[in-house]
Amino acid sequence: MEEGIKPGAVGAVQCASAVLMVRPRHFGFNAETAPSNRFQQPGGSDLTAAQAVAEFDEFAAALAGEGVSVCVAQDSDEPRKPDAVFPNNWVSFHADGTVVLYPMQAVSRRVERRREILDAVARDTGFEIRRIVDLTHHEKSGRFLEGTGSLVLDHRERVAYACRSPRTDESVAREWAEQMGFALESFAAIDMRGAPIYHTNVLMSIGTRMAVVALENIAAADRERVAARLGAGHEILPISDAEMSAFAGNVLELGSWDEYLGDMRILVMSAAAQRALEARKYARLYASVDAVLAVPVDVIERHGGGSVRCMLAEVFLK
Repeated sequence: MEEGIKPGAVGAVQCASAVLMVRPRHFGFNAETAPSNRFQQPGGSDLTAAQAVAEFDEFAAALAGEGVSVCVAQDSDEPRKPDAVFPNNWVSFHADGTVVLYPMQAVSRRVERRREILDAVARDTGFEIRRIVDLTHHEKSGRFLEGTGSLVLDHRERVAYACRSPRTDESVAREWAEQMGFALESFAAIDMRGAPIYHTNVLMSIGTRMAVVALENIAAADRERVAARLGAGHEILPISDAEMSAFAGNVLELGSWDEYLGDMRILVMSAAAQRALEARKYARLYASVDAVLAVPVDVIERHGGGSVRCMLAEVFLK
């Protein structure tokens, strides 16, 4: 465990009510990222990119229909970016007006970082950019930290959870924590085949009441400590390796508002993740929020190796 600065988080909220999504132009299997992402599957057809766009559009419309503010940025045509649909790996937006830019392992993904996307978020959501923390210089030294893929954040307790992997360098995570005023809880985690889990957000999600986590995948030396820290402020929902492999850990709680019901909490997950969860676990998860939105993103999951949480860069407004 690495302790960082942990100031009070008075008024901090766990769930954003606005998100950035990037509509892909050339979605497809990325051979450069596949060695560290066991969730990706090669293949596809000439229709794959169009199918991904259809899944994206349905998802964005469903979110907007639930009252979430959605900024949809358009991917540029060139250079081709097969993973542009996953913006949370290169940028994060924080309630104090900070924007963080992250170092990416794959060269093909670094071109996803575009200033015009930051400007679109400011224009469409009202987010005011007050500070930019640029960590991308670490790419030159082969050290990476892929946004809220690498970091799962407890905003209220100011704790950042990070599963060490080729895409999550502990020294860069420590620098991030010091800059952002978080404590860092780092740990090791592997899948059932013994490979490091590439991103923390495929095995863990933290909501207002519930923390979903694949505890059995966390190394035995770290498991009890991580569970104790998570459990201090949340009810823990353990998921299995099989459920994690179906993206049941790659879920995200968002905020919304209803004219009659007031503030609401909506859990976003994929249809595949919903199917994979045991009924009793899904019932507990459903009871922890006001609504569940489950959307089909099978093509994006299969060939991109990420699910709905990876498609959303939260925008925390002041």
